Amino acid sequence: MLCVPITANNTEDFLRDMRSASELADIDMVELRLDYINDIRTSDVEAIIKEKTIPVIATCRPEREGGEFTGAEADRIALLEKAAELGAEYVDIEHDAIDKFSRKSGAKPIVSYHNFSETPSESELRELYNKLSGSGADIVKIVTLARKITDNLRIFKLLEQASKPIIALCMGELGQISRILAPKYGSFLTFASLSEGKESAPGQLSASELLDVYNLRAINHNTDIYGLIGNPVAHSMGPALHNTCFQAEDINAVYLPFRVEDISSFINGFKTLNVSGYSVTIPHKQAIMGLLDELDPLATSVGAVNTVVNRGGRLKGYNTDSTAATKVIEEGLAEDGTTLRGKKITIVGAGGAARAVAFGLKQKKAEITIVNRTEARAEALAGDLGCGHRRFEELVGLDTEILVNCTSVGMHPNVNDMPVPADVLRPGMWVFDAVYNPPETRLLREAAARGCRTLDGVKMFVLQAAQQFKLWTGRPAPVEPMEGIIRFRLAVSK
Repeated sequence: MLCVPITANNTEDFLRDMRSASELADIDMVELRLDYINDIRTSDVEAIIKEKTIPVIATCRPEREGGEFTGAEADRIALLEKAAELGAEYVDIEHDAIDKFSRKSGAKPIVSYHNFSETPSESELRELYNKLSGSGADIVKIVTLARKITDNLRIFKLLEQASKPIIALCMGELGQISRILAPKYGSFLTFASLSEGKESAPGQLSASELLDVYNLRAINHNTDIYGLIGNPVAHSMGPALHNTCFQAEDINAVYLPFRVEDISSFINGFKTLNVSGYSVTIPHKQAIMGLLDELDPLATSVGAVNTVVNRGGRLKGYNTDSTAATKVIEEGLAEDGTTLRGKKITIVGAGGAARAVAFGLKQKKAEITIVNRTEARAEALAGDLGCGHRRFEELVGLDTEILVNCTSVGMHPNVNDMPVPADVLRPGMWVFDAVYNPPETRLLREAAARGCRTLDGVKMFVLQAAQQFKLWTGRPAPVEPMEGIIRFRLAVSK
């Protein structure tokens, strides 16, 4: 089930937001966060409960449990008891206050525990569940802070082992996957804000994002998991792209953003979830190679992986960046009736993306030069590929026909940054920026203003994603609709 918390600080706005949430077709209930209302009185509770049209959870969270209520404990409990008496279907009462709450009404108590500093160990969570389960709770609620993405695994295990109805999730950006996967692992419900800015807890997604991007209503115990491994991942368009494709192709799967700091712990830990496939982005494209069971020959040649497929528990790495980037540049050059053979190309960057792009272009007999702010990395990549390299300071004087940016410089939210000095850009030069968000980076704007011809990163992103989709599902991806989805969402998010 999906529950939307109401967090307005006065009764009039509270009632307005409650009506708005209740009118949404895919919302099952609302949580009345009474603690958000300034100087709340019994008359406020009466006015609010009178207006309810769908089931509600009455909550009046004290400061000690991360809420806004600062009054006397007896007054707080009285407000909750009044809400129950007036017809609230559920009352959220904290684990250390359940003994003070009178169960005279038919409201079902949700006995809750919140930890805003960490996710306890597996044994501690189990002990906590047993304690709350034996307290008279109809529903147990355990909410913790994810300090590492692997903290979610303990919450998923708790959900699977629970014998009583339970709400369990992790807060924070690293805990967002627990909110999305709640239906798969059996959580009684998950929470989503009415809109951005109306969250009641860190990491809470909006109802529209859960429903439209992640297709929450279709997630069940049999849903396959895919996702993006990277850091950062918050602004990736991968979830919107792949989840739309899964839905269009009637595939029971969901694609998630995994913000990963320790790649080894992540890969080993998430094997327990039997994740069906991964996309891999900055900074893990090379580090992940040694953690996989098998590598595709192209990925081995490139020396970087951006796609992982799980086949019967064995993880195999592929690289779809190389062919995607090459195709984008070839399509641009076709306008001039020329090819990549013999073209002088400067690639800025020395990470996994640069390695993949350089390898693909070198296979087409282009003359590659690698430039990176850290010269040693440029030299190392050039040595691996058998091509040239230059110091970053030499960029302005290079004889270049095609400039390719393979760094993250200029990516959202740092949209005013440039990976190279503007003086590098000369009329007639082709400039390709692998950054796709925003589609028109500052580099591309400056290049166009100086008479360069430009290629944005959207097409490369779509082509590499289409290859991923086929590797994962065995089905061809709808490339043109995929590009339309991304360009539309990027335009809307400006």
